Amino acid sequence: MPNHQKIKVVNATSDILKSKAFDIRQEVFVVEQHVSREDEFDQFEETSHHIVALNENEEPVGAARWRKTYDGIKLERFVVKKTHRGQQIGSMLVDHTLKDIEEKMGKGHLLYLNAQIPAMPLYSKFGFKQVGDQFEECNILHYKMILNT
Repeated sequence: MPNHQKIKVVNATSDILKSKAFDIRQEVFVVEQHVSREDEFDQFEETSHHIVALNENEEPVGAARWRKTYDGIKLERFVVKKTHRGQQIGSMLVDHTLKDIEEKMGKGHLLYLNAQIPAMPLYSKFGFKQVGDQFEECNILHYKMILNT
């Protein structure tokens, strides 16, 4: 049954919004996908740019983060609440993230991410290309994907 709530995607610049982003990551990655909390919440939380998708009640339904690395700009921790999948929230998160990166960093960067296999079509829609071999991260199969801006 589709959920026709209004969803907004915002930069999680306050502690409250960051906490909402962390809550949805805890629910999906740690509880649902059995990623260890230590692997999910790492040393890059403070230096990453966090993004959260909220429903009309201000409850988190998705999240993402991005950060500058030695290799380029890494997009990571894209997540959508199970009850809200298939409603374009993943696309909204990717679109918002790409715009946020361009606004803060400009163009001309290599963007990359490690995509879980079911999410690869989402990233492909935005021009990301698969590179290299399949690999396992936190017992989940992934491919690296890149996009030159």
